[in-house]
Amino acid sequence: MESNGEVAIIDPLREVQPYINRAQKDNATIKYIFETHFHADFVSGHVTLAKQTGAPIVFGPNASPAFDAIIATDEQAFQLGDVTIVALHTPGHTMESTTFLLRDKNGKDHAIFSGDTLFLGDVGRPDLAQKMGVITEKDLAGYLYDSLRTKIMPLADDVIVYPAHGAGSACGKNMMKETVDTLGNQKEMNYALRADMTKDEFIAEVIDGLLPPPQYFPANVKMNKEGYDDIQDVLNRGTQALSPAAFEAAANETGAVVLDVRHQDDFAAGHVPRSIFIGLDGSFAPWVGALIADVKQPLLLVTEPGREEETVTRLSRVGFDNTLGYLKGGFDAWKKESKEYDVVSSVTAEVFKDEVAKDKKPIFDVRKESEFLSEHVLDANNTPLDFINDHLAEFPENPFFLHCAGGYRSMIASSILKSRGIHNVIDVKGGFKAIKETGIPVSEFVCPSTL
Repeated sequence: MESNGEVAIIDPLREVQPYINRAQKDNATIKYIFETHFHADFVSGHVTLAKQTGAPIVFGPNASPAFDAIIATDEQAFQLGDVTIVALHTPGHTMESTTFLLRDKNGKDHAIFSGDTLFLGDVGRPDLAQKMGVITEKDLAGYLYDSLRTKIMPLADDVIVYPAHGAGSACGKNMMKETVDTLGNQKEMNYALRADMTKDEFIAEVIDGLLPPPQYFPANVKMNKEGYDDIQDVLNRGTQALSPAAFEAAANETGAVVLDVRHQDDFAAGHVPRSIFIGLDGSFAPWVGALIADVKQPLLLVTEPGREEETVTRLSRVGFDNTLGYLKGGFDAWKKESKEYDVVSSVTAEVFKDEVAKDKKPIFDVRKESEFLSEHVLDANNTPLDFINDHLAEFPENPFFLHCAGGYRSMIASSILKSRGIHNVIDVKGGFKAIKETGIPVSEFVCPSTL
């Protein structure tokens, strides 16, 4: 936000140059960098932005970063041009979680930047900052209840809510697809803001249905708290062009995972043996974090030409900084060198229907449990992609079918299975959506919200 030539950045992305460019374009100065908490699902750009601009980083109470920062007191005000930003300590998602309240030049409350305290349709999960023997998820949920009711719900209904995340983030479970709303509307429709809700009811509802957090979350918190490599260093290292021979040698010498980010159809048609597919044009970063997990794991990339820097950037946003380079010329260069390559067997939904009717090959559905319970092919097995490594022993030696909702996740699963030596997988193109359109018998539909 900018007022009278002064700028505040809240929870910046890892790549900070766009903020600097915009401030220069507007002839403005970045005065503050506000952090709502130590993020778990992405690496913020606060350290780099402070280094490049000289602007101080501001955290709320209880924060203890390993670098210089202003640790605000509850309700401390920061002047920004003609407006004021007030730090409201709102523990619950984490103990340092802070909501930043924007007041206009007349002192009227205008908007809140709520971080992961309040989402649209949900609130931040209270299980990420647990400490064994010290604080539990129920304790955190209780703090969150108090924060919402003493700091946020008393604000006027016309206050605008800007949360840190929208639908798809693993930091909540029921977020709306919208990215901005009024607090009044959230009081009406957000289950966690019901006026007659007791603390015990809140704790039970907020905790209910929480899935285990992705394994990379603690590593991101550590980076946000202790610092990290400059993004330009990460880009310089990760965008090194490697010939097929150099690429193969690097994979063998470093134990790097070969990560193929092309479209799933291209991967199925041919890929470097034992490479893992996670396409850029799907939920890329969350699946990298969930399935590769170790942010220090060396990575080598196979991309569509021209998307190398985008891939390294998006990996860095979730803390995967150890990219060693990419295959120069892409997969075509690999084939031109007559290198060994692998394919994924795929069939259309119509062929799948015919084959199932003939010989009853096993069917594995890698969608989430809630998706599967809502509706699935009769006699299918549910092996959610998130936990596929826990199900390896369940896959048979004979050919079997694999599908998801639309084809993206099943190709990820196929690549993981093949990298583990399970090659008798047959992917179903178009996933459950295409399968259902063939008229094949499926279970009776159950609304996912009732599960």
